[in-house]
Amino acid sequence: MEIISDKMPVPGSKSKMTGDPVVRFDNVVKRIGRKTIIEGLTLDVPPGQVFGFLGPNGSGKTTTIRMMTGLMAPSSGDIVIDGRSITRDFEQAISQVGAIVENPEMYSYLSGYRNLKQYARMRSDVTKERIDEVVQFTGLDRRIHDKVSTYSLGMRQRLGVAQAILHRPKLLILDEPTNGLDPQGIRELRDYLRELTRKEGTTVFVSSHLLSEMELMCDTVAIIQAGKLIDVRELHGEADIHATLETIFDVGERIEEALALLGGGEIRSGQLVVRTNREGIAEINNLFVQAGIAVYGIRALTRTLEDQFLEMTGGGGIV
Repeated sequence: MEIISDKMPVPGSKSKMTGDPVVRFDNVVKRIGRKTIIEGLTLDVPPGQVFGFLGPNGSGKTTTIRMMTGLMAPSSGDIVIDGRSITRDFEQAISQVGAIVENPEMYSYLSGYRNLKQYARMRSDVTKERIDEVVQFTGLDRRIHDKVSTYSLGMRQRLGVAQAILHRPKLLILDEPTNGLDPQGIRELRDYLRELTRKEGTTVFVSSHLLSEMELMCDTVAIIQAGKLIDVRELHGEADIHATLETIFDVGERIEEALALLGGGEIRSGQLVVRTNREGIAEINNLFVQAGIAVYGIRALTRTLEDQFLEMTGGGGIV
C-alpha cells in the first residue's frame, strides 16, 4: 500500500499515445525578428483522436497552425504529417490535411452546395456522392441549397468542416473553432468532431483557449505557454491504476484512530484525506474493515482541466 504523504496537488496522468503519429513536431522553432514565438516544440499527435492544443491568447497556437498548413515557414526544425515533411515534401504532406484557420471563408452569394462543388473541382477524387455524404454528416441537408449569406455562424462553421473533410483527410486542423458560437452550436460542433474520428478515423487537431470546451471535446490536450510546450494530458483515455489520487474516507468519529493506523494522510473538514492510487484505495478500505473501523463513504477528488491548467501556468494570463 502506497500513501503519498506530502500535500502538493496531485498531477494529472500523462498521455499514453499509441500508434504512429499523424503529426510529428521535431524541435520546431519560429522567430519573427528578435522575438521567439515558438521555442523547440517537440510533440507527437496520435491517430484517431480529437487532440487539443491549449494555451492562453498569444501563446503561439495560431502560429503553430500556420506552420502546419504552410502559411508560415518554421525558422528551424520540421513538421511531419503522415510521414511527409511539410518543409521538404509540402504537396504530399498537405494533401492529407483539411483546415479552417481562424474563420471559414465562403462565397456568400453562392449556396452551400455550390461552394462545396467549387472546392471539389480542385480535386479529382471528390465525387457527387462524397459531397452528399458530408452534407448529410454535418446536418446541412435542409439548408444546403440556400445562399451562404443566410447562414448563421454555426451553419457556416459546419459548412467549413464539410468543405475541409471532402477529400477524406487524415488530419483536420481547426483554429479556435468555437469562437462566436452559441452553446447549441458549440455542442453540435463537438458532436460532429467526435463522430468524425469514430466514423472516418480522422485525427482532429483543434486549438483553443476555452478550457471547459476542450475538456469536453478532446481525448488529449497539449498545453503551450509563451511558445513552449509545458505538458500533455490524456482526458478521456483509460484510467491509470497507478495515478495518484486525493481520496476522502468517511470513517465517522474514529477518524483519529484511522489516521494513526495509516501513519499518513490528513484530516480536512472532519474527514480523512489520503493521497494514494486506485490499488491503495482498496487496500486502505480493507485495512479499516479488518480493524473494525466502519467506512461510510469513499470519494476520489477529481481535478478539472482548469485546475490543472492554472496550476501549470501559474494563472495562465495573456502573454
